Amino acid sequence: MIGQTISHYKIIDKLGEGGMGVVYKAEDTKLKRNVALKFLPPHISVDDEVKQRFIHEAQAASALNHTNICSIHTIEEFDQQQFIDMEFVEGKTLGMLLKEKELSLKEVVDIALQIAEGLNAAHKKEIVHRDIKPDNIMVTDERLVKIMDFGLAKLKGSSKLTKTHSTLGTLSYMSPEQARGEEVDQRSDIFSLGVVLYEMITGRRPFKGEHEAAIIYSLVNETPEPLARYKSNIPDELQRIVDKALEKNQEMRYQQIDELQVDLKKLSTGIESPIRRQLPSIAVLPFTNLSADKEQEYFCDGMAEEIINALTQVEGLRVVARTSAFSFRGKEIDIREIGEKLNVETVMEGSVRKSGNRLRITAQLINVADGYHLWSERYDREMQDIFAIQDEISLTIVDKLKVKLLKEEKAKLVKRYTDDLEAYALYLKGRYFWYRRYEGGLQKGIECFQQAIDEDPLYALAYVGIADCYNQFGLWGFLPPNEAYPKAKAACAKALEIDDTLAEAYASLGWIKTFYDWDKAAAEKAFKRAIDLNPNYATVHYYYGLFLGGIGCCIEAITELKKSVELDPLCLVHNAVLGFEFYCERQFDESIEQLHKTLEMDPNFAVTCLFLGLSYMGKDRWEEAIASLKKFASLWQGSPFTIGFLGFAYGMSGQKDEAMSMLDQLTKLSQQRYVSSFYKALIYVGLGNKDQAFEYLDRAYDERESWMVSLKIAPLMDTLRSDPRYEALLRKMGLGK
Repeated sequence: MIGQTISHYKIIDKLGEGGMGVVYKAEDTKLKRNVALKFLPPHISVDDEVKQRFIHEAQAASALNHTNICSIHTIEEFDQQQFIDMEFVEGKTLGMLLKEKELSLKEVVDIALQIAEGLNAAHKKEIVHRDIKPDNIMVTDERLVKIMDFGLAKLKGSSKLTKTHSTLGTLSYMSPEQARGEEVDQRSDIFSLGVVLYEMITGRRPFKGEHEAAIIYSLVNETPEPLARYKSNIPDELQRIVDKALEKNQEMRYQQIDELQVDLKKLSTGIESPIRRQLPSIAVLPFTNLSADKEQEYFCDGMAEEIINALTQVEGLRVVARTSAFSFRGKEIDIREIGEKLNVETVMEGSVRKSGNRLRITAQLINVADGYHLWSERYDREMQDIFAIQDEISLTIVDKLKVKLLKEEKAKLVKRYTDDLEAYALYLKGRYFWYRRYEGGLQKGIECFQQAIDEDPLYALAYVGIADCYNQFGLWGFLPPNEAYPKAKAACAKALEIDDTLAEAYASLGWIKTFYDWDKAAAEKAFKRAIDLNPNYATVHYYYGLFLGGIGCCIEAITELKKSVELDPLCLVHNAVLGFEFYCERQFDESIEQLHKTLEMDPNFAVTCLFLGLSYMGKDRWEEAIASLKKFASLWQGSPFTIGFLGFAYGMSGQKDEAMSMLDQLTKLSQQRYVSSFYKALIYVGLGNKDQAFEYLDRAYDERESWMVSLKIAPLMDTLRSDPRYEALLRKMGLGK
């Protein structure tokens, strides 16, 4: 319809589409102003009851005149098409805003107050909205809030539309009484606003489930997690307000919206100019190897990593993860610049000189603001004192940063997983190779971890190391999943048998349950347990984000991935996967922007090139997509993974001969090594050969291919989604609707 003139309205652009209408930006040629026109979708415009609801919306909103409510000008009909002429609001929906950024408490309270103001005006006219949710809230560039879409509103004196429609709305935001199909009043809108308030604060909905019955059960029976579980420095009063708005019993909830307004206004005065209490923060840089033996670098890295891992156990201390802290290795960079890039107040650096059984370790804690030492120490000891030295350094840092240490936190801080020095050294060497992440490095890592276990069969962390290596073998196709993951699972089980308080083990278990067992409930349980044990462990937020994206919880996935980036800001894989999640959400521009930021950190990080190529494909920028995927292939030469994705791009762009060439390459390569059927399925999708695509997807299912987890959300398979075989495959994997 863009470019057409309907009555005296010239259609300029499409703004959005939902179950109750398609909205266009238009010019009112009579009054020379921009307006928004809402049309019934053609496929439902013949439904008399839907038409009645459409008119109902216009009647409801036209009765209201308030700054925080989108104004209705008129309802008209042209060529048997009914449409509403309404105020054009320049801005974004609250839902879009929440995907883009984390709101400050001041922003949250301001938006909630404006929603409440609009609802108060509606309730005074005895109009109940019944569908308050982020997608029905517009926020202008000037931060003015407008309530939209009164399509389900209940007017005074109006009859119900029908009994079957009495539960219309968006289930996750409904009040318990609305979800049960009971009569609703203004208190139902208050509950829905409470849900929106919770989501603005935490980045996630308080009531979730895999299907409607599960969501209704959660609404009616479950208490949401405390706000502090997901965000620090939550005022007690804000928690009380949210709890009262979300009371399941209407009689215990706020009875009128103005009661909620009063409490929010009182709260806002305390956070109008918030003085944010900055958590003490530290980055532990890799220790410099001063030993004659340059291969001792693994030991120096291990020293720093052990201190990092110990410090993450301390609540109230923000510790930058290993990947970001180690990115400055060998670079002559001023401490203040490091502090700025990592957003930390203090930096610890040190050196290790090892000769035989003798150690000389130096450590210094530096204040970023002025470059002065807060503390420094030199340790001339024997190798058997290494654990005591690490404990002493960790405890001194906590003391110097004036962090209050609880008794159980101190126990975690100085916890030892082995007393065997040889096993410990082998474990550090294994982690050193693990972080290289290439096939040969992972194999060397497994060998070192196994040798550590041979030295100390009760070394739980070494078993986790083996699990982590095999998990990567399974993900990238270095081994068949049916070979890699059972080994990972056995190692993980042994680690937890030895120590069931290991966050790292639960994170690895969650990965296995996500990418191999395809067991959503078990995966979520493992990830939540890991986060409870160590909320500062960046890797588990990264893993959990991948899991949430795979099951379709994209907003929550982005929140977790942003948390992983916050804890490990220079980690390339965390930043790249955040870009991939934007791609899965069809936010291609945001994905491309995020991936370019990642490339600025390292232009040759292969996975970034893969995800960037996919995002360019989403924008039909084929030349750039193929160039990016070719670079990916050059960085991972000979990998069937790269051949499959490049062949997919060739097929989708119409270069069928090139795509067929990629198929031939995979066939030849499969005679030498394992080649996942998923890669051939991808190429057949690109070529438009659905039968062959489904044949190889079924084989990939039998192989338990890890990337099958992306089928529910990734745009890769969009051309197959209308085929009944696709939904059947998703159901078989436990990812169906």
